[in-house]
Amino acid sequence: MEAVAALALGKTIGAGLAGIGSGASAIGVGHVAGNFLAGALRNPSAAASQTATLFIGIAFAEALGIFSFLVALLLMFAI
Repeated sequence: MEAVAALALGKTIGAGLAGIGSGASAIGVGHVAGNFLAGALRNPSAAASQTATLFIGIAFAEALGIFSFLVALLLMFAI
């Protein structure tokens, strides 16, 4: 196999694997929101005090998705 074709194939495979992180972050956000909702339904009076924690958890999960998207873009266009 030609070296240039092998490099292009490696970049594409690497970017695809890095893109899996975006899907994983969506699963993480759903997990955080689902656990918050389950806790809020069990104890509605404590839900208001946990809203900030919900948004922090969602932000961390989304940040991981953004980082994996950035890695995929770097693999596709910078290397």
